[in-house]
Amino acid sequence: MSYAEKAKSQGGQELIAFRIGDQEFTVNIMSVREIRGWAPATPMPHTPHYMKGVINLRGAVLPIIDLSARLGMKPAEPTARHVIIVAQVGQKIVGLLVDAVSDILTVTADNIQPVPEVASDLEKSFARGIIALDNRMICLVELEAIFPEAESEAA
Repeated sequence: MSYAEKAKSQGGQELIAFRIGDQEFTVNIMSVREIRGWAPATPMPHTPHYMKGVINLRGAVLPIIDLSARLGMKPAEPTARHVIIVAQVGQKIVGLLVDAVSDILTVTADNIQPVPEVASDLEKSFARGIIALDNRMICLVELEAIFPEAESEAA
């Protein structure tokens, strides 16, 4: 039985793993609607620093969030290699700009370690845990914590 099959049989959850810089993060696969290539976004005035702008997604206006900047890291310089994870956060659909999608993981609660006490308050607010897997340290991100309802209304 493979690792994924074993985790699934133990009631595991599936996560999408992606890279920002040299760090790996995951989000729950159930919040992901699609993954698409980078398309230049039209900037909007008076938006938060982490909002790249908006794109037309099959007739709907989709706000594009630079997840790197939103997580307090260096803002992304998007290239053709970047991808947009279209995700549902609460009642909103947003596009998350990331470097690359790397994996689909199935993990159980046993695989998720608590966020270390030395983490900053910002990290603790969006990180639900750390997944240690095959010499990889992957941060489990809670999208609802990154985009509180008040801010997603502004987007």
